[in-house]
Amino acid sequence: MNIIEKFFSKYPQEKVIGWFKKICIAEAISWFFLFTAMIWIRYDRDGFLPTIYIIIVGNIHGLFFTLYLLLLLPARKIYNWDDEDTVFALLAAFFPFATVWADKKLAKFNREEN
Repeated sequence: MNIIEKFFSKYPQEKVIGWFKKICIAEAISWFFLFTAMIWIRYDRDGFLPTIYIIIVGNIHGLFFTLYLLLLLPARKIYNWDDEDTVFALLAAFFPFATVWADKKLAKFNREEN
């Protein structure tokens, strides 16, 4: 974890926050395309194009999923999340479109005031 913190400490907080917000949205969009791939492959199991599509979309989703998990550590530090908030943000990666919720609800500086 020290390696990840050391890597992201080179960048200003605003830049890391921007990356986190973009990755949250990109991960949710990739969930949508992953669902379209699953539906397409369900109706055309032996097709070549659905297989290629699901491989490509699956890899892209895996990339965004990994980037989201990597950006959780600096986001926790920036937003001063406690352990409960971090667990919710971590679990959000495993549920469809929940990263958007993490971005909107958890990624705020003054959550106590709202």
